[in-house]
Amino acid sequence: MIGIFQAKIKMFIRSPWVFVMMTAMSIGFALIIGGTGAYTAITVPVYTTSEGIQNSIIGDILEDSDTYTFVWSSEAEVMEQLSSNKAEAGAALGEDNFQMIVGVETPSAKIIEQTIEEAYAKQAQYEHIVAASGATTVAGQKAILDELQASIAAPVFNIEVENFRGEDAFIYDNTFQTLFGFTLFFAIYTIAYNVLPILVEKKEGIWDRIILSPVKKWEMYVANLVYSFLVGYLQVGIIFSVFRFIIGVDFHGRFIETLLLMSVYVFAIVALSILLTAIVKTVAQFNAVLPIIAVSSAMIGGAYWPLEIVESKFLITLSKLNPITYGMEMLNGAVVYQYPLKELLFPISILLLMGVVFIGIGIHLMERRHI
Repeated sequence: MIGIFQAKIKMFIRSPWVFVMMTAMSIGFALIIGGTGAYTAITVPVYTTSEGIQNSIIGDILEDSDTYTFVWSSEAEVMEQLSSNKAEAGAALGEDNFQMIVGVETPSAKIIEQTIEEAYAKQAQYEHIVAASGATTVAGQKAILDELQASIAAPVFNIEVENFRGEDAFIYDNTFQTLFGFTLFFAIYTIAYNVLPILVEKKEGIWDRIILSPVKKWEMYVANLVYSFLVGYLQVGIIFSVFRFIIGVDFHGRFIETLLLMSVYVFAIVALSILLTAIVKTVAQFNAVLPIIAVSSAMIGGAYWPLEIVESKFLITLSKLNPITYGMEMLNGAVVYQYPLKELLFPISILLLMGVVFIGIGIHLMERRHI
């Protein structure tokens, strides 16, 4: 068994082009259609007409903004960025008021203006608190402000805000929809073409010659299945790692769990490939049937679009027989919905059941047909 496995590894090293092409296509399609999911704050150039604004409460609030990155510049630099369309809007900040400078009218310009207004309103609120405290010296006023900011940083009680949704509502994340969908889709091709040599070797009589050696038949099956599983799982690991560590998709903190869950899906697709290889009689038939199975499974299983928008009861019923359906349910449940493992046991168990049934039927058909 180990010798067969080593031979498969050597063949993979000599000709890895199917693996490389499917991995590249998965990453490419997910990037083009789904984007990266990484958020970049919009840059807003600002300049001041009054000394001390940058180091004031207004400057601190603007610099702490999560939505926009306010960059302190000169008036000429602000005008140059707006005229060259490098920024949507800028602002001239005075001591008690500000002036918006808009290059192109966009929805963001109004939100930027509201953000700056909130900073000025917050400063006015602080000034009223200082005035009400009765502090007359600069040191006393600074002490009041420091105490106020410390109180805000460590409030007496916290308010937790939670959202709720109805049972029929669903969360749609285009980044994860395309990433998971294309990964599951292209993994079918990679795994199936690594299972195909079983058919070729049996038809060419290679297995008959190996059986004459001390190698047992179950060892030949296990070596091929383990090899196909590892190649498919390697592809999934590379795709997810590229998005996690290079592109910056954080998987909502469930990266390791996602990789572990994908092992169940890869097992099911290996089993499906065994069944497909047992049904067809020639390589030409395999090449004709595989794209039909892969594309239709991706469409029906929700790899291209979420199943929640599908209204046909017939298609929904067909999706229940599709491994991609449970693969998407499993991955979206872990990453998008943040379900615990116990709530993902149903799709996991269905994929394991599919894998066992497909392998059993596939090997039985192969042995019965004597190919």
